[in-house]
Amino acid sequence: MKLLAFETATEACSVAVWVDGEVRERFELAPRRHAELSLPWAGELLAQAGIARSQLDAIALGRGPGAFTGVRLAIAIAQGIALALDRPLLPVSTLAALAMRAAQPAMPQAHGTAPGTGQRVFAAIDARMGELYTAAYELRDGDAIALDREALLAPDAAALPDAHNGWLGVGSGFAAADGALATRLADRFSAIDAGALPHAADVARLAALAWQRGEAIAPERVEPAYLRDNVALTIVEQQALRDSRGR
Repeated sequence: MKLLAFETATEACSVAVWVDGEVRERFELAPRRHAELSLPWAGELLAQAGIARSQLDAIALGRGPGAFTGVRLAIAIAQGIALALDRPLLPVSTLAALAMRAAQPAMPQAHGTAPGTGQRVFAAIDARMGELYTAAYELRDGDAIALDREALLAPDAAALPDAHNGWLGVGSGFAAADGALATRLADRFSAIDAGALPHAADVARLAALAWQRGEAIAPERVEPAYLRDNVALTIVEQQALRDSRGR
């Protein structure tokens, strides 16, 4: 199985190539440079892996939620390559990819995990305007299994989907609003990494599992996850929203 994966929904830009379980990735904090870097990095990684684009089985992408322009860019790039090669797409939740960061060795081992379950992870991305993109997952057998729906919430409205402690928290949402989410639910978490960002390598890992489940789709069927009904508020509307929240 050979995949090319893109994740550009946050300030981080990353591209990865998956070849039969081996992953190569380029990752960099590069605000406003995603369009400049993505395709050159893809070419470099494919060359390093010794494969041509024509050998790819599918194109994977982080489909959001995240920054509007970043989500659109990943979809546009992935669609363009997939259509040119007549290959399917494997869209992956950006929050699920972020949750996979909790499986990295640098993340402390959590305590209090319920017997017979995997590690529970709460992923949160700063959505700006006083809101967070959130979702809860259980990491098991290399997969991120959703425990609830992706949501757009104020920090004081975010909640864990069960009563267990020992959760791991990942993502910029834990630093947003002066760490309001981390402070309010501190006793429920064993560890929090507010600096974690989604990686294309994890998009590729999740996409490979999705491929095995037969979840590849035609390029024209991919849909972004914006969560906001109005993703392009005017300056006046943004100010009105801030005023209504007392900011």
